[in-house]
Amino acid sequence: MKEVFFILLCLHIAGGGLGLLVGTLILFLRKGDSNHRKLGLLFYGGMCLAGVTSLVMAILHPNYFLFIVGIFTLYMNLSAKRYLRFKKNGQEALAMDYVISIFMLVFGIIFIAFGIYLLIQAKNFGIVFLVFGGIGLRFVWQDYQFQQSGYSIRLAWLSNHIQRMMGTYIASLTAFLVVNSSIFPQFIPSFVFWLLPGFIVGPLIGRFVKKYTRKA
Repeated sequence: MKEVFFILLCLHIAGGGLGLLVGTLILFLRKGDSNHRKLGLLFYGGMCLAGVTSLVMAILHPNYFLFIVGIFTLYMNLSAKRYLRFKKNGQEALAMDYVISIFMLVFGIIFIAFGIYLLIQAKNFGIVFLVFGGIGLRFVWQDYQFQQSGYSIRLAWLSNHIQRMMGTYIASLTAFLVVNSSIFPQFIPSFVFWLLPGFIVGPLIGRFVKKYTRKA
C-alpha cells in the first residue's frame, strides 16, 4: 500500500507541478491563439491528473487537504473544458455536464455543512470549507442559469470557461502554498494559505472576463 501511495503522490506532484507552471505561463501570454490552446491542453491534463490522484490518496489516507483540492480541481477543470463546446451554436448540455454540476452541488452542500460543524467546534479550518463550498455552489448556480437560458446568453461560454480555468489555477497555487507553508512564519494561521491565492488571483478573473468577452 505504501508503494501505491508513493506512486500516486509522484503522479500528483507531477500533474500539479505541470499545471502550476503552465498555468502561470498562460496568465502572461496572449489568449486564444494556437500556443494558448496547446498550453491549455497541457494544463487541463496536468490538473486532471492532480485532481484524480488527490481523491484517491484522500481515500487511502483520509486528508482534508487532498480531498478539498481534488473535488474543487476536478469540478473546475472538467467544467471549464466542457464549456468550450458551446462556442459552436446549437450545442446543448449532455449527461456528463449535468453529472459534473451535480457532483459539485452535493459536495458544496457537504463542505458548507461540515464547515459550520467545525466552526461550532471552535476550529478555524471550518472557514476553508465554507469558502470553497460557497464558491462551488456559486458556479453550480451559474451552470443552472446557463442551461435555463437555452445556452443562448452571448459569450457566457467564454466567461464561464475563463472563470473555471482561473479557478483551477487558484487550486493549484493553493496546493503549492499549503504544502510549502512550513517555509513561512509560524504565526500565520493555516487557513490563510488556503484563502490567499483566491484573494491574489481572484481579481484577475473579472479583468480577463471583461477584456476577452469585449473583444470577441
